[in-house]
Amino acid sequence: MTTPSSTVPESSGPEPTRHRNRPDRPDRPIPWLGPLLRRLHFYAGILIGPFILIAALTGAAYAISPTLEKLVYADQLSVPATDDPLPLADQIDAANTVIAGSDSTLSAVRPAPEPGDTTRVMYSDPSLGESESRAIFVDPATAEVVGDLTVYGTSGALPLRTWIDQMHRSLHLGDVGRIYSELAASWLGIVAAAGLVLWILRARKTKKPAAMLRPNRKHKGLRRTFSWHASVGIWAAIGMLFLSATGITWSQLGGDNVTKLRAALSWETPAVSTELGGQNDAEDAAGAASAGAHAHHGTSAEAADSAAARSAIDPADFDMMLAMARGVGIDSESVEILPPEEDGSAWVVQEIQRSWPTQVDTVAFDPETMKAVDRVDFSDYGVAAKLARWGVDLHMGTLFGLANQIVLVALAIAIASMVIWGYVMWWQRRPKRGPARRFGRAPARGVLNGAPWWGVAAVGAAAIVIGVFLPLVGISLVGFVVIDVLLGLRERRRQRQSMRI
Repeated sequence: MTTPSSTVPESSGPEPTRHRNRPDRPDRPIPWLGPLLRRLHFYAGILIGPFILIAALTGAAYAISPTLEKLVYADQLSVPATDDPLPLADQIDAANTVIAGSDSTLSAVRPAPEPGDTTRVMYSDPSLGESESRAIFVDPATAEVVGDLTVYGTSGALPLRTWIDQMHRSLHLGDVGRIYSELAASWLGIVAAAGLVLWILRARKTKKPAAMLRPNRKHKGLRRTFSWHASVGIWAAIGMLFLSATGITWSQLGGDNVTKLRAALSWETPAVSTELGGQNDAEDAAGAASAGAHAHHGTSAEAADSAAARSAIDPADFDMMLAMARGVGIDSESVEILPPEEDGSAWVVQEIQRSWPTQVDTVAFDPETMKAVDRVDFSDYGVAAKLARWGVDLHMGTLFGLANQIVLVALAIAIASMVIWGYVMWWQRRPKRGPARRFGRAPARGVLNGAPWWGVAAVGAAAIVIGVFLPLVGISLVGFVVIDVLLGLRERRRQRQSMRI
């Protein structure tokens, strides 16, 4: 549970040494796991809390961005419904007229999925950023161009959603800004897991778990804040662990390790081959699957070859490829048609319906023989690949539509509230008789002094493994230790000075 402090309310006086030298119960094991997790929970909340708070607020905005997108760009996305659309060739010709004279080259077409929707004719443009395309929106009934916007990634996000996405991902600071979101995603799961264990330990101690599932409004001050924090946190814990796990896959350092782990375990998402010589270029296929169908950024020579190949494409071929795809079972209304990137490569028609039930089947066609040369269906995905697909779409709020988005917004608000309650508790725990101390003390040091050897070894091994797999967690853990040592030295110096006085 994301918080600077989820500790049980304590007295405001000097904190006594705990769990040591118990002559009355010498045989009783000294608790160490709870105090360790409480201390970790405290420091992570204090130092990482701001990052998690920002990620939660921007995440709430991103969760509702698909719905906002439909409202803001209604003129580009919606037209009078028709049951008799014009051929794609006519619609593409209309779009080509708009981009005539520019350096844009045709890269994909997304036919109108339903009556009342527009067709997207997309172009790669050297003036745009990575994974961005220029989209011309065409009325399928009249071939009238109704919009010209930049879209981002395989989701086809329009400018508003793209802006919110980049705010959530990097605060619009580029790769440097992505450090913030990786810290938030990495620590969110750790703090949630620690908070969950602390809740269980406290529930066992009080023997009233049902009462801890809801806030106690009878309490006042610190106890009331803690009650809200703990009860909301236990309900949100699973969602926080899910957001952390899926968010890490988009991160830079940790995400790269996730990709390597999936490859080592053969958990990769299968990708269709566009090679017509019977050879499967796995590296290119995997790159296309991860970067998006329109994110092609090779050398200038490769870009020139691709542009030349696509400039010679007959718009009528898109109608032919769509008809061929329908004939082999590509039956989703939401599809994307990709022309060959270069001479000697295949056409691709892929389903892009990410809502439930998921439809992402893909087929490649040889334009010479008019036959399917490769195919990957969602049913061919392994369990890990399916879970990854569903997890990403659930995180983005597209799997279950508006209901999915509402749940994500509620979860984001809960996370933000817990961060704020944590800081409030930190302030409420300040010593009342020590006005010079404006905040509460950290949980007691020396929590591992009474731990068994295997406990110390397990903690050390877990810290190393997590620190290597999630480098920013490892770096920040070292930072926590340095800060804690400095604070301990300062406290010891104060005690010596007070004894002299």
